[in-house]
Amino acid sequence: MSYFPQIKDVRAAARTIAEVAERTPLMDSVRLSKAYECNISLKREDLQRVRSYKIRGAFNKISALDAAERRKGVVCASAGNHAQGVAFACHHLKIKATVFMPTVTPKQKVEQTKLFGGDMVEVVLRGDTFDDAQTAAVEHGKTKGKVFVHPFNDPKIIEGQATVGLEILEQAGRPIDFLFVCVGGGGLASGIISVFRELSPNTKIVGVEPQGAPSMKTAFEKNGLVTLAHIDKFIDGAAVQRVGELTFPICKAHLEAMVTVAEGKVCQTILELYNRDAIVVEPAGAMSIAVLDQFREQIKGKNVVCIVGGSNNDIARTAEIKERALLYGRLKHYFIVRFPQRPGALKEFVAEILGPTDDIAHFEYTKKSNRENAPAVVGVELQSPEDLEPLVQRMKAHHFFGEYLNDKPHLFEYLI
Repeated sequence: MSYFPQIKDVRAAARTIAEVAERTPLMDSVRLSKAYECNISLKREDLQRVRSYKIRGAFNKISALDAAERRKGVVCASAGNHAQGVAFACHHLKIKATVFMPTVTPKQKVEQTKLFGGDMVEVVLRGDTFDDAQTAAVEHGKTKGKVFVHPFNDPKIIEGQATVGLEILEQAGRPIDFLFVCVGGGGLASGIISVFRELSPNTKIVGVEPQGAPSMKTAFEKNGLVTLAHIDKFIDGAAVQRVGELTFPICKAHLEAMVTVAEGKVCQTILELYNRDAIVVEPAGAMSIAVLDQFREQIKGKNVVCIVGGSNNDIARTAEIKERALLYGRLKHYFIVRFPQRPGALKEFVAEILGPTDDIAHFEYTKKSNRENAPAVVGVELQSPEDLEPLVQRMKAHHFFGEYLNDKPHLFEYLI
């Protein structure tokens, strides 16, 4: 028989995690509600003690270990948030843990894991993806006899994450028509489904994945588990190559929809939340809001909840977040510009080619005296996407145009 979380087990998990987990607020968003003409509330798991919901499942799982298992210690793999939940739980319960994290994990998440775990936790960086780290962690657990604490494919983990759903329904004060939830491996979504199926069956639950790591959506399409060969690891909290054996059938049977959202759109949402709402979120934490444009008509006039899953964002990533947001919004464009090798060429480009609100944001040029025209890589920021075509036409008319790089990703990534 396939696994499906029971509400009694979720309620038991809620009692267990009350020892350490915050009861995070469900906050109405005036800005988003006005923008989408509906009632939007944000479940602020970014305000959780370890700044994500992952502490719920981790503590529920580790608290259930028997004395012998606790003596041997635990091992886990994580892109960051699960690691912090495990680290906090192990420090609180005085259980040794080895935490495997991908080498590309943001430094902030690595440091926070060490901070929460203290002398009870050893962090090991291994592999380029979560799945690489997981393979190493599973092998380590077998060799050392340690319990592997899976980030999503475990009943205790799922039941712990499901407590988010219990809180939402206790706090809402009105029927919920739509609920949007980020999907990585599917643990949170599976838990939410179990609670809402029992207590709010008319709520439509929508799962949201990164466009560059659509492991659950692909599994839906193939009607079975798949392992993606390549993924975009930018949204590290939701970038997995394969979802869980337990979570897939639950999500497949009960999600209203399983959709993806572009990484650039997520970056736009991160910046909007910071600049307009003073809310700091990580990429995975912004996905449930970034997807709302795709459901604008369906949610109009409805009661909507978006789960803000976490805020473990490294400030060192701000430049990349801004870049991705501008590129997605078609506000930043890169060109190979062919400058005539004569005095005043650059001045002519600035005065005659650029529009009054265009701004040079990137410039690479080396003068080569044996060429009539020398190429430069130029990045231009625009105020509106509609400014692009006139810019290109002016460049061509004055014989400056060489190549447009935004639609040539391999060359673009090599040069920039």
